[in-house]
Amino acid sequence: MKFLPISLLILALATATSFAYDPSPLQDFCVAINDPKVFVNGKFCKDPKQVTADDFLFKGFRYPGNTVNPLGSKVTPAFVDQLPGLNTLGISMARIDFAPGGLNPPHTHPRGSEILVVAEGTLLVGFVTSNQLNNTFFTKVLYKGDVFVFPIGLIHFQLNIGKTPALAFAALSSQNPGVITIANSVFGSKPPISADVLTKAFQVDKKVVDYLQAQFWYDNN
Repeated sequence: MKFLPISLLILALATATSFAYDPSPLQDFCVAINDPKVFVNGKFCKDPKQVTADDFLFKGFRYPGNTVNPLGSKVTPAFVDQLPGLNTLGISMARIDFAPGGLNPPHTHPRGSEILVVAEGTLLVGFVTSNQLNNTFFTKVLYKGDVFVFPIGLIHFQLNIGKTPALAFAALSSQNPGVITIANSVFGSKPPISADVLTKAFQVDKKVVDYLQAQFWYDNN
């Protein structure tokens, strides 16, 4: 059996790494435009001659999000769907408002790491590593001005442990990092995951699974 030259192996690794995140832009900007007839990995570019300053502006962070909901939190995303000028730039943001005791529940971003800064209040945050690292739990209490990083793809959360509303802003390393809320995905999928699968996976009685699947799983995004 012949082995690949080491140079080819290095090239293969480098190529794989280059495709791990959003592609780099090949022009000054590529303002997103939707074409409902065609689906692509990303967004089509708007004609640069038709681009205006408004394509790079998002006003959604001016006002607090509505936290009157079962979770007591509201995420306001500034992803490429809300801010077309982000297309191909590999970045995005989100504003997260918390009522006292409000929770941004355990979730993952499959396509981006997150760095979060606390603007007001006190948050308990944490993330869990993969099975490879024995599902180690990293957690910290954050105060105003503190910054915390959540690595790409790992389950994480934020909980307001203060007696007043809290506010945080997150930056993410993708124009469209995606959000998978764990409880919603496992117990609120459509159609539902088989109870046989969930009872064995979670080692609980079927009544528990039936109860959880019957709940309304609120999406705070």
